Amino acid sequence: MIDQKRPWFKTALQFRGSVIPLILPRVLVCGGFGVLISLLHFLKLPVSLPILSSIVPSIVLGLLLVFRTNTAYERFWEGRKFWGGVVNNVRNLARQIWVAIDEKDQDDFIAKKSALRLLVAFAVAMKLHLRQESVNSELESLISPSQYEKLKSMNNPPIEVAFWIGDYLNTQYDRNCVDVYQLTAMNQLLNSLIDCLGGCERILRTPIPLAYAIHLKQLLLLYSLALPFQMVKDLSWGTGPVVALISFTLFGIEEIGLEIENPFGHDTNDLPLDNICATMHRNIEDLISLSPSVHSRAEKQ
Repeated sequence: MIDQKRPWFKTALQFRGSVIPLILPRVLVCGGFGVLISLLHFLKLPVSLPILSSIVPSIVLGLLLVFRTNTAYERFWEGRKFWGGVVNNVRNLARQIWVAIDEKDQDDFIAKKSALRLLVAFAVAMKLHLRQESVNSELESLISPSQYEKLKSMNNPPIEVAFWIGDYLNTQYDRNCVDVYQLTAMNQLLNSLIDCLGGCERILRTPIPLAYAIHLKQLLLLYSLALPFQMVKDLSWGTGPVVALISFTLFGIEEIGLEIENPFGHDTNDLPLDNICATMHRNIEDLISLSPSVHSRAEKQ
């Protein structure tokens, strides 16, 4: 994520996190083609064809690129809202578990802490699931060894973690440690977590239609290769650099759309899921360290 307080020129000239490495080969091809057309024009060959400007009107291409980028950003922002929902629901559910569920003995306190860490385990498992990665050591400190081994064999680990959380809540209800209204409120928050997972899966598994992506690439290529024929009469040897600059702009916009349409990966332009999960972990550990629960247990004893 870019720090908005960084100097403007330092951000504008930043290489890491930009799409320059991805589009540079295409830009060089288009610029080189422009140089070739300049050479042919220098040799008096009839390569100046201004009529080609009507093949792909720039306004049509611009509208297609804007639609492509807006669609991708909408997916990115929707993914961020779902993860914001995960953060809020985890905090609210953790608070309710910590405050509302009675502790009859020391084992109840240990079980409660384990349940709170399951909430973090849900977020971490969801992150790994969306990245299509296997269960790894990130989860080991949050769940028991038997649960860890169980998750390794599951197709959808976050669903299994949500089942464990729901099982804990129902067990506490059966033991009269929580009333039916509190249980209902907690289950609603748990359902909201599942809804957020489903929303992210929908983004992940609904790519931009292939036909649209192919057609846009074809139009970009056609437009970029037609540019030298339109410009060579007026620009001569300047055709190559100008074509490279224009193609850099167009290919860059398209590549940005590709970069952000799946926001759950490891790229610089993806959502900072590692930081989000780490923040939730810190929040839960802070909650566990709070003293009111300790005083509450002391009074009950």
